[in-house]
This record gives sequence, C-alpha cells and structure tokens, in this order.
Amino acid sequence: MLEAIKNRRSIRKFKRDEIPKHMIEEILQAGILAPSSKNGQPWKFVVVTGDAKKDMLAAMENGLEREKEQPLLPSVTHYLTGAVNTFHIMEQAPVTIFVINPVGLDIHASLTKEEHISEICNAQSVGAAIENMILTATELGLGSLWICDTYFAYDELQNYLDTEGELFAAISFGYADQAPDARPRKEMNQVVEWRG
Repeated sequence: MLEAIKNRRSIRKFKRDEIPKHMIEEILQAGILAPSSKNGQPWKFVVVTGDAKKDMLAAMENGLEREKEQPLLPSVTHYLTGAVNTFHIMEQAPVTIFVINPVGLDIHASLTKEEHISEICNAQSVGAAIENMILTATELGLGSLWICDTYFAYDELQNYLDTEGELFAAISFGYADQAPDARPRKEMNQVVEWRG
C-alpha cells in the first residue's frame, strides 16, 4: 500500500480505452470498506460510463456557463478556468464516479452546531472512501482524478444525478496518458508537532 501511496498521481490526461467492469467494482468495493464515523457509511456511488456521459457532461457544462453569469461561488470565480479544464478531463476519462452523501444537508441550508459537526464527520468518512478508491485504482494500473470542481455546477449536477443526498465529489478514472512527477510536499517538520 505504501508503494501505491507513493506512486499515486492526479491524472489529467486519459487514454480512451474502456476499463473492465470488474476493475470498477474492485475500486467501488475499496470505497465501501472504508472506515466511517459511527459506521454510518455515508456514501452512495453513481458510476457514469459510455453513452451516459453525454447527459453528465451537459449538466456540468450548463453549470459552468451559469457560473459565469450567476455564480454560486462568487469569491472563487478565478478558479472557473480550472473547472472548465476539469470538464475536458471528465470528457476524456472513460469512467466518472460521483460520490453522494445520502444524509448530507443542502449546501444552501443554514446549519446548527450539531448538523455542522455531523457534516464534518461525514466528510471525513467520505474522504476515506475516496482515498481507498484512488489508491486501489493506482494498484490496478489506473489513473484517477479526485474532482471538487463539481461545485461550480452543483445544482445542475444534483438535478442530473436525481438521487437522495448531496453531491460530495467526483472521481474520474482511466488509463493514464501522462506520467506526471510527484508534486512537492511539505517537510515533516513543517506539519508535525510532537508532544511528550
């Protein structure tokens, strides 16, 4: 597993080759096996492949166009160009898996302290599932891209997904058509404080 952690990269260029279904199922099973707060398992996965990509991409594109005029995220519009690039990556990748938090609260809602803490715990749980999935993809010889740019098309993708819960993230998978170098990481002494 340590080798998969060291070798994992965010892939932004995929080959068009299809991924066998059994490999996608292995990736999904890795997500399902993740630890979660109170064993709540707050996840649902929507797998989009083949012809179904057309409607998914249309929803993403519509959201990106709307975001230019009526931004849901006005303080980060400078990242919109990156989100457009992410759209093209999703277009290339043969598989995109949407990760839904079925007990997630509407991002437009005001939260009580208890609801806020519940959302944080569920976010940690779903993050563990996503990490399991992308590390498993690496072990299977696949590339992946963990996508949060879906929030630029949040309402449009929520409507497209038409499922109970809240969109958390998406992950695109495929055979990598690039081999990026490892990105720089902070040194341990910059991020670790020892006590005792």
